[in-house]
Amino acid sequence: MTKSIRQSTLETLGLGSAVDIFRNGKLPVDANDMVDQVFGKANDRGSLVISGANGIVGAGKMMQLTAKLEPFDVRSISLSRPRTADGIGPHYPGLVDAVGKERADRIMGNIIRMTYDGKSLPADLKRWNPRFLLESIPELLDIKKAHYKIFRDAFPGIEIRSVTSGFPSTELGVGVAHPAFPHQINKVWEIVEKETSPVTQLLWALGLVPIPVSDDWSFVLDVMFCGVTLAGLRYHRATNMPFWKIDKFVRKFVGPNPFRAHDVIGADGANFLTWSCLHHLSQKYGALFKPTPELDERRVTGQNWYPLNHFRPLVNWPMNGDDEREFAGWIQGALFQMASLMLHEQRGHLSHINAIGELRAQFRRGLLAMIRGIGAETTIKTVEAYHQLHGEAAKGAWHPEVFEQIESPEWQQLYVNAEHDGNVGVITISRETYNYDVDAELNRAIDWLKNENISRVIMTGDFHLATQMVGADTSEFYAALEDPEAGRRLASDWSATARRLNDEFQVSVGYVGGKRCLGGFLELLMHCHYVVAHDGAVLGMPEVTLPVLPGMEGCHWPFRKADRSHWPKLVAMLLSGTPLKANEAVGWLIDYSGPRQDSLATAWKLAVGEVTNVTARPLNEGPLQDIPTNVSVPTAGSPAMEATRETIMATIQDSCGVVLPEALEVQARHCGDFLASPPCKKGAIGAEYARTMKV
Repeated sequence: MTKSIRQSTLETLGLGSAVDIFRNGKLPVDANDMVDQVFGKANDRGSLVISGANGIVGAGKMMQLTAKLEPFDVRSISLSRPRTADGIGPHYPGLVDAVGKERADRIMGNIIRMTYDGKSLPADLKRWNPRFLLESIPELLDIKKAHYKIFRDAFPGIEIRSVTSGFPSTELGVGVAHPAFPHQINKVWEIVEKETSPVTQLLWALGLVPIPVSDDWSFVLDVMFCGVTLAGLRYHRATNMPFWKIDKFVRKFVGPNPFRAHDVIGADGANFLTWSCLHHLSQKYGALFKPTPELDERRVTGQNWYPLNHFRPLVNWPMNGDDEREFAGWIQGALFQMASLMLHEQRGHLSHINAIGELRAQFRRGLLAMIRGIGAETTIKTVEAYHQLHGEAAKGAWHPEVFEQIESPEWQQLYVNAEHDGNVGVITISRETYNYDVDAELNRAIDWLKNENISRVIMTGDFHLATQMVGADTSEFYAALEDPEAGRRLASDWSATARRLNDEFQVSVGYVGGKRCLGGFLELLMHCHYVVAHDGAVLGMPEVTLPVLPGMEGCHWPFRKADRSHWPKLVAMLLSGTPLKANEAVGWLIDYSGPRQDSLATAWKLAVGEVTNVTARPLNEGPLQDIPTNVSVPTAGSPAMEATRETIMATIQDSCGVVLPEALEVQARHCGDFLASPPCKKGAIGAEYARTMKV
């Protein structure tokens, strides 16, 4: 029996637990088997049909799903009305850039294009045996229902999902698979169905991210994204601040640029969809969601929010502290009230609701993480202050009681979960970048396992929301650009957390199961006694290219675990930032790499103490001498990179040159000093800080 801090998000997909995955030595479902279930066996393989395939959504999902399904001999049928502009062809150059011309041609060759009159289906469609319809036609309910009928009449038993932007499944009469923009690359789908279907499990098996949500008007993404747009519009009406400037302040306080995003998606369609979501929400929940006249107008005109020649470079609109607090009240007050509604309706697993804001709406921190960070009392006061600004919003859809549960495990462990079977624990992280929220939750997960008397642990991604582990959240470095002590504290705190994996467990195994593990996450896993990766994973330390220093002991810990004959490889990796395949890193950076099932089984055997052919690399806690400095690396691309290399090399020498207990502070001091230095301030992180926070 598996015990966990909170429900695993895998369980919401009917896929069991992370402990099950390692104990069984395989993933819970296989793509080949799921393709057979959805599309039929190889000798009777059916096809995917996407209707409205020339639209923004349909064309994007056509490219994504065809690329995923082409290796399984599933044909993709593009079904569109006559005279619609080609939405698929323009994706070809990007596809070539992503996968190469040969593979791109094979994917495009798997798409069969058909047109229809909207009332009857092409006669030739039957020969392709349609098994799954993804509907992406205009948001008109009667037309959608008629569309489903002609497919069901022609192909009884066909699976149908709508990409609808707001209609509930109960209104449509079919399940919902609501995808995120950009549609050709974003992996997230909000799923509405009575119980987890083979279609949803197939999406997961193909490497996509299906997230089950409740059957309500609009979706979690749209409540957040349309909601933040509406909050910006209300502020515009109150102050006449231009939309481009509102975008800058929304980005500073929350993360996205809602008005610019509408223009990028295509204002004509995006304005209508945002209006439609808010209109239907307002009909059910009241004035909190009522569209403003500006949105009513642009629903009809399709006008961009950033018109040409809007004089943005010539005009500024500064704010003082009181102005910023009022602005935050308009934006955060509305969002926090909307969050209370979603929680009241139980629209999804709390980790799901939080992740959708980050993965889909570009929130810097998930909405629930933002609320947790300021606490229930401040959250309620923020919404009450918003009601002083927009009194009509107080008349409905406000549920402050939901914040009474903020100390529960579901609230406290939004990103990090821990499970155990009584012997081995598994810690999973569902965020692709490491930040202070993850750090705090990881410490709580370790504490929980220790209180459960678990001394053996596997540390990994969550097999669901995080398909990769790309390193530190660089927005956490912003304060350190102005204050070296903030950078020193960050490096010290996170490194202390990482050391717990080495110091406080009898056995710890870091497992890389996603497509890449970089930077701070690789440093975190390197603190485990063993590191295991599947052979398709890419590993790397790209800090020099940003530029920053490795902040979680990457400049000395791997040297202490490697034979000195491998030290030149470590120096070259740190100074170049060049990634490598997992199987190239065995013996000096990680301990084992193999096919998926072999790597899972090996990680479990190491954790339970079974005999394997993997030998632990001991940690040298003394000072290390003769670290090589004359290592061949490509020429630095800029003076900043050259300066960063010099600092990294100095950090390697200094932190390796002392005993382990002293090395943490030595490296943390170097990190703090460098983050506040000119090369870092002038680099990518400094530039992003200036664009985001200096407004």
